[in-house]
Amino acid sequence: MKDPVLEKELTLDRQLCFAVYGASLALNRAYKPLLEPLGLTYPQYLVMMALWEKDGQQVKEIGEMLGLDSGTLSPLLKRLEQAGYVQRKRDSVDERQVTVTLTPAGAALKEQALDVMMSIGRATGCTMQELETLRDRLKSLRGHLTAAKE
Repeated sequence: MKDPVLEKELTLDRQLCFAVYGASLALNRAYKPLLEPLGLTYPQYLVMMALWEKDGQQVKEIGEMLGLDSGTLSPLLKRLEQAGYVQRKRDSVDERQVTVTLTPAGAALKEQALDVMMSIGRATGCTMQELETLRDRLKSLRGHLTAAKE
């Protein structure tokens, strides 16, 4: 005989993973029209944010910050370089190391990114305090899940 309590819990609308997944899809859809005028995809935007936070990072550092491997990150950086937003330079001592720096055009995008952030903030319908709490809870969840798999 089936347990009705467990049956209820196995529905999509009761799953944390589905709620997070749906929210992630909705966020990506909300970002898309805001980033198009900047010529950026969402993953490229994340790379730019990492560089606006700290310019002149090695590819490995950016990958660690964003949780992306070099196979995913390299094509993103190549497209950003082709767009004129970043410059990649191999280390003269260790050619495996590549440093990424913002160009003046890439640095100038930061000001426009503030509008993106404000638009997303309004779209959420949340107060700043609610957004901060939600962000902190999601970061904590990610930390717990990461620690659990180790």
